[in-house]
Amino acid sequence: MDAYKFAIPEIIFGRGSLKYASICAQQLGASRIFVVSDAGVEKAGWVDKLFDILRAQNLDFVYFNDISPNPRDFQVHNGAKHYEETEADVVLALGGGSVMDAAKGIALVVSNKGDIKDYEGANHVKKPLPPMVFIPSTIGSESNISQFTVITDVERHIKMTIISRTLVPNISITDPTLLGTLNRELLIAPLFDSIAHAVESYVSPLASPLTEVQSRRALDLLIRHLRPALEEFRLDDLEQLAVAGACSGMAFTNASVGLGHALAHALGGMYDMVHGIAHAMLLPSVMRFNLPACTSKMATIGKIITGKTFATDEATAQAGIEALEELRAEIGIPARLREILPDNTMLPTMSRNAAKDICLLTNPRPATWKDILNIYYGVW
Repeated sequence: MDAYKFAIPEIIFGRGSLKYASICAQQLGASRIFVVSDAGVEKAGWVDKLFDILRAQNLDFVYFNDISPNPRDFQVHNGAKHYEETEADVVLALGGGSVMDAAKGIALVVSNKGDIKDYEGANHVKKPLPPMVFIPSTIGSESNISQFTVITDVERHIKMTIISRTLVPNISITDPTLLGTLNRELLIAPLFDSIAHAVESYVSPLASPLTEVQSRRALDLLIRHLRPALEEFRLDDLEQLAVAGACSGMAFTNASVGLGHALAHALGGMYDMVHGIAHAMLLPSVMRFNLPACTSKMATIGKIITGKTFATDEATAQAGIEALEELRAEIGIPARLREILPDNTMLPTMSRNAAKDICLLTNPRPATWKDILNIYYGVW
């Protein structure tokens, strides 16, 4: 039997668990907490709630909220400067993937110095980061669990993927009640990001029995609770989606992702496209491309999605892919890139950028930049 490594942070999960934020920060030795969030989470009321929790324990904190979707490199450096000027010693991120990725970038720069782009790729981070407590306000990125962060290089128009064990937060607090203040539009994109994590981690060459069970469980919960959650926003369904997100995070942080993320990163870097929407548009085509290399696993995915087994593995897999396309249409997400992008002149450049993305190394089927271009044109 092969040996496997499975790394995750300490996880606190449950309704109302936000209240443990102060205790967790204290356990990590906080004397001044660097709280990172954004305007959207402020508007939902969770930032004030967090501040009340910290004040109740007489904890000193400073606040940084200059974070945009697809967080920029200069925002990371501004945050790092603010962290150093305020002499903070623990990073506490409250928000979605952009907030948490930016918080990781800030922690990376304050501890390892230099430019965030110096750390692009895998295992270039040499020094430990400040203690980190992450509290997701949505699902999808699972940056609160993963060893990944993705930061936009505004000069090169690419999203840099940085992978390091040091990027795994010390403590992850998932409070499903935070999902209750999202609206339908805010929930759709993270759901497809989570589906992509479950699918890509399952077919990754790095997948192991420890990650495969998490991938399958995540996909099953997403498929069963996605529709009722979007229709009624019942906390029971949202809680199961939060469980699904945690499962997909545990899977992909250890098994990595693949071609779909390479394509989505290139789209996001060039056109600032919402990450989850890029996955909704690209994932079926990516699954078709990968199908010859992992037909049996794609059939398992198809069976989970449709609840049916067809005459062959390929037919079961194809049915799952078609069901995802039907789900996308049912929810109202565009199927064609031409419905969103101004023109297709940058597709060759994006294809070359995607071919350099580190996520491509863990795709089950090798893909050249021309293969990627064909996928982009196919979705155009």
